[in-house]
Amino acid sequence: MRSKKLYMVLLGCRPLGRLTEQHDIFFGIGSSMKDLVPEIISSWPEAEGKMHVDAFREVTSVDGNVIEIIDRGEKPEPGEYKLFFINLGGYKAGEFDEFHYKMLSVAKTQGDAIRISKQTAFFKHTGFKGAPSHIDDKYGIDIDDIFSVKEILPAIYREKYAIRIIKKQSKEDDLMLGYFPLKQILAEF
Repeated sequence: MRSKKLYMVLLGCRPLGRLTEQHDIFFGIGSSMKDLVPEIISSWPEAEGKMHVDAFREVTSVDGNVIEIIDRGEKPEPGEYKLFFINLGGYKAGEFDEFHYKMLSVAKTQGDAIRISKQTAFFKHTGFKGAPSHIDDKYGIDIDDIFSVKEILPAIYREKYAIRIIKKQSKEDDLMLGYFPLKQILAEF
């Protein structure tokens, strides 16, 4: 049996009545991407199953830390660190758009994760006077959104699994980028 992994998935679709493609992030746990498809579909009912994946990664390394998935019954190593998902937003002069940079960070607190995110090149260079980079005004800070990953996992995963963070050097995760219809995910991943 293959070990379970945490996946971060960028979903895309154009729901009825929308003029442009919409995106959302999905976190799931499985042995492969295809294990996640039923939960992906149920996570966005307005898409009526007509969605695709624009990017995904097995989350095995964040900020040089090893990320493991363990059964809820296993005793995790005591840890003061948490895995955070941060959605940074920013603007470029003359561009009619809001750009986003989605990142994961391992930190002790939400405040520490925010400080780490503000050191990224995106945060420092995407914005200008009157339209600064931000972490979307959640909690009155300059960040679009920030969440502890364990809190935003669908209940089906939270009930069975836990995230273990091991402070040890690890290689950076590979990013799978492109247009992946769900049929392709089921056949190839």
